[in-house]
This record gives sequence, structure tokens and C-alpha cells, in this order.
Amino acid sequence: MELVIEELRFRSSSGQCAATLIRPGRVTKPPLVLMGHGLGATREMGLQQYAERFAEAGIASLSFTYRHFGDSTGWPRQLLMVGRQVEDWRSALRFARDAANVDSNRIALWGTSFGAGHALLTASRDPAVRAVVAQCPFTDGLASTAAIPVSTVARLALLGLRDMFAAFIHPSSPVTVPLVGPPGSTALMSAPDAAPACSR
Repeated sequence: MELVIEELRFRSSSGQCAATLIRPGRVTKPPLVLMGHGLGATREMGLQQYAERFAEAGIASLSFTYRHFGDSTGWPRQLLMVGRQVEDWRSALRFARDAANVDSNRIALWGTSFGAGHALLTASRDPAVRAVVAQCPFTDGLASTAAIPVSTVARLALLGLRDMFAAFIHPSSPVTVPLVGPPGSTALMSAPDAAPACSR
């Protein structure tokens, strides 16, 4: 099936999110799936394969990258703020409803991991959303923390405290934490399969 692919940008608060709209070429006003990734991932990290399958089934998709990541705007880079990511979901949903050539009354949300939690929250606040797909949803921070070795949690907490302290002294130099690392490292994801999965 012929696919129509558009690279777009939409406003979210004071910034912009980069997005990719994929439509089945010969379908008039298809339904749309709004797609967001997890934690610090961008839309290029595996979402397009799903989007192409949706298009083959006659469904359009709009995948987006959160502010502060990838080719979206936002400073500092790699900043993870839950409230801003949820705001990006709401902005993406508004943008999707205004998109030409799609059925604004048939929109579903599709999120993975951290993004799945955002998708569930967004849908709970918008009764017009038709469906939600929550793939491996991150919904319980305490349970996720319990799965991490105590020594790693302690090192991550120390880095968080250092960052809070540094924000008062030198706001333009945040203390950063790697998103992915090998087992035992001080990274947000250090399970044995984390690095191979993120390198695909």
C-alpha cells in the first residue's frame, strides 16, 4: 500500500515537538493512532515499524518526540519532566484532531513504557479518545524502584540531590544521569537487556 509520510512540528507550551504523520495513501479520512515513546526515547526508536503496520491496515498514525529530546525543541537537552511530557501528549492530541485528511472523531492513543502511563492519563482526561494501547505501561514508580538494586538507587538519589544543589549555584550546568547502561551501572535502565534494546 502507498504510504504518505510527513515530517511536522506542533507547539506545546513555549516549545515545539517534532512529529511524523504516516497515512495510507488511498484511504479518505482514516482513523488515527497517536503514538508516544517511553522515558527518554524518540519516535525514531521503533515506532515507525508499528506506524507502517497501522497504515497497511488503513489507519493513520502521528508519532512524536517529547520536548527536550531528539529533534524537538527545549533547553536543557535530555530533560525529563513528567508534567511537560503529559502536556506534550495533550498538545499532540489537539494537533492530531486538527490534522487534515484524518478522522478527528476516531483517535486512539498508543504509548509504550513511560509513554503508556502518559497515554492512560491523557485518555482518562479526554472522553473523546476512542481507545488506548498501553504497551508495558510504567504506572508504579515505587514498584519499578524496588526492582533496582539498592546500591543503584542510592547512587541515583545522590545524583538527584547533587543536581538540586547545583541548580542553586550553577543552573546552566545540570547533573545528568545516563538513560541506559550495563548491569550494575548508575543509569536509569541497567537491566541486562536494556542496552541491546535501545541500540536497535
